[in-house]
Amino acid sequence: MTVPSEHQPRTLLVTLTGRDRPGLTAALFATLARHDVDVLDVEQVTVRGRLVLATLLGEPPDEAALRRDLAAVSDDLDVEVEVDAGHGDHRRAAGRVHVTVLGAPLRPGAVSALARTIAAAGANIDRIVRLASYPVTSVELEVSGADPAALKSELAAVAVTEAVDVAVQPSGLIRRAKRLVVMDVDSTLVQGEVIEMLAERAGVLDEVAEVTTRAMRGELDFAESLRSRVRLLAGLPATAIDEVRDAVQLTPGARTLIRTLKRLDYRCAIVSGGFSQITDPLAGELGIDYAAANTLEIADGRLTGELVGPILDRPGKAAALARFAALEGIPLSQTVAVGDGANDLGMIAAAGLGIAFNAKPIVQDAADTAVNVPYLDAVLYLLGISRSDIEAADAADGVVTPAPPLA
Repeated sequence: MTVPSEHQPRTLLVTLTGRDRPGLTAALFATLARHDVDVLDVEQVTVRGRLVLATLLGEPPDEAALRRDLAAVSDDLDVEVEVDAGHGDHRRAAGRVHVTVLGAPLRPGAVSALARTIAAAGANIDRIVRLASYPVTSVELEVSGADPAALKSELAAVAVTEAVDVAVQPSGLIRRAKRLVVMDVDSTLVQGEVIEMLAERAGVLDEVAEVTTRAMRGELDFAESLRSRVRLLAGLPATAIDEVRDAVQLTPGARTLIRTLKRLDYRCAIVSGGFSQITDPLAGELGIDYAAANTLEIADGRLTGELVGPILDRPGKAAALARFAALEGIPLSQTVAVGDGANDLGMIAAAGLGIAFNAKPIVQDAADTAVNVPYLDAVLYLLGISRSDIEAADAADGVVTPAPPLA
C-alpha cells in the first residue's frame, strides 16, 4: 500500500551548485554536522567543472538555523545552495532498471525520445551517468517504477528510429553477477569470415560467400551449408591456413574487452562455426579460457574437403556455452553471449544476457539487446563498466591507451 506523501516523514533536499573545486563537499557536510540531522541520500555529479551536489536530509530540530547556516555557506563559497522541504524518504520506486544507451554520435533528439518514452510508461529517471565519450558515447539511466519487459519493447522501437543502441536490464545483484562471456568468432571477435579467406585462396570465393550469406541469414541449414562450403576447399594446401591465421584481424576493441574482463576475473570463451586451426591459436594469444570450433581434415598437406568430428552448429554453440558454465560452476543466468549470425541464436537465447553484435535482423530481433557500433568493447558498457574504469586499470598495468579526441 502506498502511503500518502503528507503522512510520510518530512525531509529537506539541499542542492549545491557552482564551480567545482576542492573542499566544497567537505564544507557542506561540516555545516550539516553542526545540526542533529540524518543524511538519507547523496548524489553528486561534475560536468566540465560545474558541480551539482544533492543531499536528502531528515527533518532537523531547528530548520531555521540550518537554513541560516546554509545561506552562509552559499555566501562564503560563492555557490548556490537551495533548500526544498517535502515528504518521503530516499527509497525509490520498485521496478528499477538500468537503461544503457550507445550512440555514435548521441544526439539530443535521441535522449529526448528515450526520456519521453520512459515518462509515458509511468517510470522515472532517477540518475544519469556517462560511461564513455569515445569512440562512442554511452550513458546509463537508472529508472524506477518501470515494467522492465514493457519498457524494453517500447525503447527498442525508439532505438531503431533514433539510430542508437539501447539495453534494458533489471537492477540489482544479478546484473553485476555476470561471470562468463561467450563470443562468436567470425564477424564478432575477428573481422570477416575465415572460410571466405580460405575460399579466396582456393579461387572459390564467390561460391562460398553466397552460401555463407544465406546461412547467416538463417535461410539454409548451417551444418549442410558448412559441409558444402568446406567441400569447395578440397585440395587447398594446408599452408593456406597459416596464411589466413596471420591475416586475421581482430575487431576493434576486442583486446580491450578481453583484457578488461580477465582483469575483473570473468571467464571468457569463444565458440565458432569456423575452424579450430584458427580459433585455438587465437584463444591462446588472447588468454581466452575456453574454445570450441569445427576442425578441418588435412591429409598429405592438403585439405580433404571434409571435417573431423561433429559439426558445431546452432545447438552445438548453445551446448558449448552450457558446458563451459558447468565447468566453472556458473548458472546460465550469469552468462553473456555475443554473436552476429543465425547459428548464434541458440546460445544468445540460453544466456542470461544475449547481445547481437552488428548482427543480421533475425538475430537482433531475438537478442536481449543489440550493439551496432564497430567496437567490441562497447559490450563492457552493458555490464556497467565505464571507459574511465578501463583506462584507469590499463594505466595501473602499464597499458598505453590511445588519447581521446579533443572535445
